[in-house]
Amino acid sequence: MTAKQPAPDTTGEVQTQVSACVARARAAQRQFERYTQEQVDEVVLAVGWAIMEPQRNRALAERAVADTGLGNVADKVTKNHRKTLGLLRDLRGRKSVGVINEDPAKGVIEIARPVGVVGAVTPSTNPAATPANKIINALKGRNTIILSPSPKGYSTGTLLLQYICEELDRIGAPHDLVQLLPAPVSKAATQELMRQVDLVVVTGSQNNVRAAYASGTPAIGVGAGNVAVIVDETCDVEQAAQKIRRSKVFDNATSCSSENSLVIVDAVYGATIDALLRQGGVLLDAEQKQCLQDTMWPDGKLSPAVTAKSAPTIAALAGLQGPEFERAQFLMVEETGVGDEHPFSGEKLSPVLAVYRVSGFNEAMDKVRSIYAHEGAGHSIGIHTDDRNRPLQLGLHMPACRIIVNQAHCFATGGSFDNGLPFSLSMGCGTWGRNSISDNLNYKHFLNITRIATPCTPDEPSPQDIFAEYQRRHGIV
Repeated sequence: MTAKQPAPDTTGEVQTQVSACVARARAAQRQFERYTQEQVDEVVLAVGWAIMEPQRNRALAERAVADTGLGNVADKVTKNHRKTLGLLRDLRGRKSVGVINEDPAKGVIEIARPVGVVGAVTPSTNPAATPANKIINALKGRNTIILSPSPKGYSTGTLLLQYICEELDRIGAPHDLVQLLPAPVSKAATQELMRQVDLVVVTGSQNNVRAAYASGTPAIGVGAGNVAVIVDETCDVEQAAQKIRRSKVFDNATSCSSENSLVIVDAVYGATIDALLRQGGVLLDAEQKQCLQDTMWPDGKLSPAVTAKSAPTIAALAGLQGPEFERAQFLMVEETGVGDEHPFSGEKLSPVLAVYRVSGFNEAMDKVRSIYAHEGAGHSIGIHTDDRNRPLQLGLHMPACRIIVNQAHCFATGGSFDNGLPFSLSMGCGTWGRNSISDNLNYKHFLNITRIATPCTPDEPSPQDIFAEYQRRHGIV
């Protein structure tokens, strides 16, 4: 019997490969750092066109679905287009080179400086749109960027890089502004990349986010999604149902911003369910719910067989038969519990909705708070309401960085043409989600800011100016 040979030690090889990528990136970044604002903006437009040119966009969408099996081509085409167009709108006219702000009264001048070489970890759910978003934001700040895509998304990343290089050739910019780690991308290579670069940005699994924060390199990660949306008694339930359906079915719910739970106030519960049924939802009974649960979590973990698949496909896998399932837009299950023993209370990454019934708005807040204590804290909360005070109450008291009001949630959280949030596919979740940022990842996160301070008119208060009112209130003599 032949003794089993130990696995070869590839640590040195991985380190050498990553070091070579980083060295090329540093050389390109030194050249790129000398670009003017106009030249930088030309590079940004070149990369935007690399993904938005219609034939390339469709090729990327088709490659993504073929390789990952996640989502659908038409929606990925829309996502690639709208998310990139919105980002380019956000960046148009924004200063990111040289002096970006002056305050003569304070004697402060702010200068934008690059962070250097960025390492970006990207998911299989959006293997073109998410990398493109990070690449464009990084380049806006005169940084170079090296991608570590998920194995399923690697082929799409390769095609995207090909298109980017074609556009960089068009404008005479170096290819090494944007790179991919050599295939096959391994955990060891990703960790080595995190160690060697100047900034790590991670969208994807929480294991990768935690690895980034533990790498010793400055890191930006995003938290887990598990969006809950409140439907209250003041809203137009027909409009709410239409927006929920649009958001939930888009790209088969690959987005972390897709609704996972609806928390519906009792006074409009029946009307809302009826409206959702008219939108193509199917409400499961208790037996059907158990069949679906057994299919989606066969061993206690969400099955990849249902991830980002259509509702009819998921229903068929669960053995749910009938014409209503064949034409279903999304599936709904009534839920009361929260936690590991109630898996529908967590993120489902599929067109499946958990539906909770609550007595009123205060109980709705309590239910969402309970859901987020289980999973999804910090990300965002949706609400459909005509009460202008309730979104403010959510913002003041709930563990969420975004409150999305009367909008299709997955389109709104990452920026939309009809709201003011930055276009992004990476949403920071603050300390609630164990993240270092609480806003949408944008170009400002890829800048160092140098501040020049010169003397200005002194502004030194006396102790009496500061403490007079305090002393009066408390009788201090």
